[in-house]
Amino acid sequence: MKTYFTSESVTEGHPDKICDQIADAILDAILAKDPNARVACEVAVTTGLVHIFGEITTSCYVEIDKIARRVIAEIGYDNPSYGFDGNSCGLILSLGSQSKDIAAGVDPKENGELGAGDQGLIFGYACDETKEYMPLPISIAHKLAKRLAQVRKEGIIKYLRPDGKTQVTVEYEDGKPCCVSDVVLSAQHEPGISQDQIKKDLIEHVVDRIISNEFSVSPVVLINPSGRFVLGGPASDSGLTGRKIIVDTYGGFSRHGGGAFSGKDATKVDRSAAYMARYAAKNIVAAEIAKRCEIQVSYAIGISNPISLRVESFGTSEFSDEALAEAVLKVFDFRPASIIEILGLRRPIFARFASYGAMGREDLNAPWEALDKTFELKQALTEARLCAPK
Repeated sequence: MKTYFTSESVTEGHPDKICDQIADAILDAILAKDPNARVACEVAVTTGLVHIFGEITTSCYVEIDKIARRVIAEIGYDNPSYGFDGNSCGLILSLGSQSKDIAAGVDPKENGELGAGDQGLIFGYACDETKEYMPLPISIAHKLAKRLAQVRKEGIIKYLRPDGKTQVTVEYEDGKPCCVSDVVLSAQHEPGISQDQIKKDLIEHVVDRIISNEFSVSPVVLINPSGRFVLGGPASDSGLTGRKIIVDTYGGFSRHGGGAFSGKDATKVDRSAAYMARYAAKNIVAAEIAKRCEIQVSYAIGISNPISLRVESFGTSEFSDEALAEAVLKVFDFRPASIIEILGLRRPIFARFASYGAMGREDLNAPWEALDKTFELKQALTEARLCAPK
């Protein structure tokens, strides 16, 4: 049976991604000086204006305005003609400290435990469709988006501007990917460039570089289907942190708890537990225990241990989902303090994951992408089987 699945990605110049990158750059700058800081930083952008707001409790000082302007300029918005310029845009700061009621639930207990920074449900996912154990549609969409930025920054296509989006549809045969059927690329460009020129250049330098070596079947390719994409970025569409949560994770292939990542320190389980759930799911698939694995974990604010943990293998494992959940709990510690220690989440590592996805980032040595628990998972399942009643 044939089915189709579509995922999208965006470039670092997309308005929402500008916000995510600013928020995480601020977080990293604070963690570099104060690893125990509490940060919940939000960012909104629109024509000529950046609004940075939220709650930050820290013992250090960082120049938030300079950080924001640097990030915007590095993305490529450094020219007033683009309608948004990091050197001249307005900045509004509306920052307070973390609520004392929240802090009381999260602060270390006498035993050193941290309470979860909020209630919430979180998902992690992995599958065997790609070498990085990610769904194929989002994997290719990210590669196209990164290539789109690369050809702009390296001057390979000189007329491109920072904003852009990609979309990839993969055809599946009996649950297995067999080809990329459709690709959509929308790339911001300078005025006066013909649609034919844009299509020719993007197919040659972007699409063919990513797709041609993957499959023998050529996809249907749509380039700037509206016919023109001159005005882009915050000048044409406002941006906000946390609006690209599906791009940040699995492209819609897995369920999502709803919590965003960027601008949050690791006491917020929306972020840290999502990394841990990915870590566990990826090791299950890499150990060939299941071909697909989704893990849900839930928390209550102020409580260290998860309220629940659920594993679903979609019928791709010889073990029951209950047995898989027991093995995960035996091998992986989902208490917030343990997650932070195991994955090293007090460090300023977050800004690098603010664009092109937080999951599957083996290129950036993400600690939650390590495959060091496969043996322990197999051992836990073997022991459980041996101990099971005959």
